[in-house]
Amino acid sequence: MTGRPRNPWGRPRVLAAVTWLYVAWSLVPVAVAMLFSFNDGRSRSVWQGFSTRWWWGDPSLSLLHNADYTHALTHSLTLALLDMAIATPLGVALALGLARWRGRGSRAANLLMLFPLVTPELVMAVSLLLLFTQVAVVPFALVELGIGAQVIGQVTFSLPYVVVVVRGRLLSIGGEYEEAARDLGASPAQALRLALLPLLSPAVVASALLVFALSMDDFVVTQYMASDQSTTSIPMLLYGSARGSATPALNALASVMVVLTLASTGLAFTTYRLALRRMREPSQAALRELMAREA
Repeated sequence: MTGRPRNPWGRPRVLAAVTWLYVAWSLVPVAVAMLFSFNDGRSRSVWQGFSTRWWWGDPSLSLLHNADYTHALTHSLTLALLDMAIATPLGVALALGLARWRGRGSRAANLLMLFPLVTPELVMAVSLLLLFTQVAVVPFALVELGIGAQVIGQVTFSLPYVVVVVRGRLLSIGGEYEEAARDLGASPAQALRLALLPLLSPAVVASALLVFALSMDDFVVTQYMASDQSTTSIPMLLYGSARGSATPALNALASVMVVLTLASTGLAFTTYRLALRRMREPSQAALRELMAREA
């Protein structure tokens, strides 16, 4: 056939090459920064040999012995765990409610749920700051800047992610399992607890780990909701120290944050895929057995 020229961008090899170039462009600088956490000297740009002094070897300057760094790590982990504990059940409940709401106002509620996803984080942070400091209305006036305000701010922007993940799983499940449980005599609460929630568990676990990664990586909302040095997180400490005379121990702290974020994201993806595969295997086996009987 003649006529239309070939599109080189449509070739899978070219697309794969562009994808890997983008991945390298994004990750190589991060890998270099992590590598310099093992530098033997104080330089963060000139390699002077391999050493673990900035992790635990130096008794006064290493990550393990720096009170500011260990406190920032502890505070970030505390915020992430609190965010997971609050945003995950709220997001699951909201996803179930929105999936079943068919009356007036359901579209507006779905739109408002997605609003934090499209709102610039800086706008959300400033809005929350004004809400907690300028609006003298209960319960906002009872919240002071600090860990409480940081947790509320992180829950506000991470909640829609839980809703999106869980609702996607709800759409793939459908309503047949709950209807079958009700036909067998289960109450609505029992159908939810015994039939639906076990099927939702992969999405719940994945969304909780995703919230953990988002919390560890957040800077803007956490910065605006902070009160003093005791509420400093890892991203805040990195931002305040990166351009100063910091040692490679700061690179070690950044490496910990990167590893925790990537590990939680990868674990969320792996957990979701493995759980879905295990749920498909019994149904596929039953289908093959039924086909063998009919044959």
